Amino acid sequence: MKKLAAPGLLSGLLAVLLSGCTLGPAYERPVVPTPENHRGLEGPATEASLADLAWWDAAKDPVLRGLLGEALEKNRDLRIAAARVEEYRALAGINNLFPTVAAGASAGRARTSETVQLIPGGQTRSAFGLSASVAWEVDLWGRLRRTNEAAAAQYLATEEGRKGVYLSLVADVATAYLQLRSLDEQLGIARRTLESRKTSFDLIEKRLLGGVGNKLESSQAASAVAQTEAAIPQLEQAVFAQENLLSLLLGRAPGPIERGSPIGEIRLYAVPAGLPSALLERRPDVRQAEQALRAANAQVGIAEASLFPQLSLTGDLGFQSGDLSDLLKSGSFAWSAGAGLLAPIFQAGRLRRNLEASKARWEQARLGYEKAVLAAFGDVSTALNASRKTAEIVAAQRRNVEALKEAERLALLRYDGGISPYLEVLDSQRQLFSGELSYAETLRDQRAAIVRLYRALGGGWKQAQQPAATEPSPAASSPG
Repeated sequence: MKKLAAPGLLSGLLAVLLSGCTLGPAYERPVVPTPENHRGLEGPATEASLADLAWWDAAKDPVLRGLLGEALEKNRDLRIAAARVEEYRALAGINNLFPTVAAGASAGRARTSETVQLIPGGQTRSAFGLSASVAWEVDLWGRLRRTNEAAAAQYLATEEGRKGVYLSLVADVATAYLQLRSLDEQLGIARRTLESRKTSFDLIEKRLLGGVGNKLESSQAASAVAQTEAAIPQLEQAVFAQENLLSLLLGRAPGPIERGSPIGEIRLYAVPAGLPSALLERRPDVRQAEQALRAANAQVGIAEASLFPQLSLTGDLGFQSGDLSDLLKSGSFAWSAGAGLLAPIFQAGRLRRNLEASKARWEQARLGYEKAVLAAFGDVSTALNASRKTAEIVAAQRRNVEALKEAERLALLRYDGGISPYLEVLDSQRQLFSGELSYAETLRDQRAAIVRLYRALGGGWKQAQQPAATEPSPAASSPG
């Protein structure tokens, strides 16, 4: 029985050596306190979330949908991110656990020296070879497995980075489009105001010619016309620059941008923000930070394994002959096999310091992950508050514009009745112009706040990335 046990013991020991062990800490996701609810969310969190809507459901304007689709197809930043993913996917596909096999052929001819060989005229010889070699490092301590693990984590991190670029692009295009439509609205307001002020100036000029008005009122009206005329090219310049910015995001050469609904008619769905815990699984930047932590964790194992010996197995077989015609004959066959054990003896502390450095990098990655989580909760909270507050501002600005329009009407009646000077009319018109411009800006801010909330929640990753065939559910609410 003892004689039979020895071969079994050796085979078991060999199996252990070949399978090895994996040094380094096992990965565990750090525990970050998760709030029960998002600060700024009115009412309890629900399973439903704005982030569950794909971008084509969150954007109701058909032109905006088309622009988003074009940007996702042509934007250079997104294409760079996709190429980076392909790079790391290829690197992650390199498996260091397998042996390497190489084949080679050689042919040579040499002449020896007469004085060395003591042969008159020297000696000329030919040498031909055909061989295959195998080299394999036995992963005793898990260094190669940790290397594969780190490469896989780095690949997944780049994939999450691509998703982050995708989400940022959707938000940037939507925000740029809202800004463009807001500028369009402001430009329209300026042009309408200019026509109104020109009409008022013409009436004052007629009154002046009829001996009813005075030169002061005419000068005041002319000044109001000139101020509005100056505002129009400024807005046209802003529109031009915004179109170029949007063209860049779309991957186009600078040019005009098609328009859809006016800013006041663009609807973006706003539903509850969802459960805070789901944010960790949805936000690409949080997931990217976690993959970076996984890679750093694997690097610690690689550094620990570097402290131990490395076992390598090599083998060569082939044919060698001095005559090419004899190369493949049985007598020309040659082989060799060997094993090598390389153990670090003295490295002047380099390996230990490398291990300490890898642990410090792991700590940095852990803190980076925790920071990303906390920043995510902060982004959602801020975006929720902005969405609610900007809606309140829009309602107040709407009431303000309505009141200013009534004030302008009354000022004109008082002026026509001779009760008040024209300066009162100018003041009311100036306030109305400013109020309408502010209203257009707050409409943009309110809709942009929903875009920021969508981005903060990491929206759009639960659906297939293609436009939906039907409209979103009517159960979702839309802001005014």
